[in-house]
Amino acid sequence: MGEVDPAFIQAPEHRPKLSAREAQGIPLIDLSPIRSLDLDGDFSISDGIDELVKEMGSACKEWGFFQVINHGASLDRRQKIEAAAREFFARSSEEKRKVRRDSVKVSGYYDTEHTKNVRDWKEVFDFTVQEPTIVPASLDPQDKQVTQWHNQWPPHLREACQEYARDMFKLSMKLMQLIALSLGLPAKRFHGFFKDQTSFVRLNYYPPCPSPHLALGVGRHKDAGALTVLAQDDVGGLEVKRKTDGQWLRVKPTPDAYIINVGDIIQVWSNEAYESVEHRVMVNSEKERFSIPFFLNPAHYTNVEPLEEMTSEENPAKYRPYNWGKFFVTRKRSNFMKLDVENIQIYHFRV
Repeated sequence: MGEVDPAFIQAPEHRPKLSAREAQGIPLIDLSPIRSLDLDGDFSISDGIDELVKEMGSACKEWGFFQVINHGASLDRRQKIEAAAREFFARSSEEKRKVRRDSVKVSGYYDTEHTKNVRDWKEVFDFTVQEPTIVPASLDPQDKQVTQWHNQWPPHLREACQEYARDMFKLSMKLMQLIALSLGLPAKRFHGFFKDQTSFVRLNYYPPCPSPHLALGVGRHKDAGALTVLAQDDVGGLEVKRKTDGQWLRVKPTPDAYIINVGDIIQVWSNEAYESVEHRVMVNSEKERFSIPFFLNPAHYTNVEPLEEMTSEENPAKYRPYNWGKFFVTRKRSNFMKLDVENIQIYHFRV
């Protein structure tokens, strides 16, 4: 989930020649050292994962993006959901629009053809991880009422999606433990925030684009949640804005890897020790592309603010608290109506 830049028509950019290290792209992290650990118990750097923790911290701080291999997530279930996604998007428009999302049913199918939105050249299918997902019933800060979001399931898609979502949540919790340790926090410091998660998964389909210089698969944006875990096919198209010089860098697909990026919530929790980074998706004139991002989000009642451990007299909190549920619902509403003002961003809460 991200707010795209209105300047979505992008001319090809001149890119300087990259050094050998930079040309390799975002960091690639091998998670083998934690495969044998009991992640349901308590573990720490003393368990022989100090180098992995340092590597994770460096990737979060310097890039905000990295890829993971030997992650332990089921490749069979990944292949199953990829096949299900291809089958779903190959159906007729009439069939897909039977589960079209709207302001009441916020999960489901969406296509740019139906909305005449030329910014994003894609079709998507969204579903929430927790069923039902509990969110605020209104945007009134004083209103404590909640409502339920239910998924819409077309035939032959539910099982593959739910199995995959469970795998991605488990992987996300492993990564959050490593990120916590890299910040000098207990491994399970973040776990309590996700008891009643509002996480969701998006199936993305990018058809071949006849005028790739006039459109983007997804415009430049940052992710509003805690962490994003992305599976992309071998076509690629994801580009990351490198922090060192602001240049856009294409993320080369790595077989069976997942691409991870730090979201805005981690930026706030860490008091900007780690920052979320802009990224976008370029379209392809010849090949279709599929990707599946998992967006890790906390419970609706979470008040997002810098952790006490990450602030001090010398490093005071850089953000005022904000309620995630109200924030999340506001962002979701922007999918269905034109806003009179800029969509809500974390910098609106910066001190």
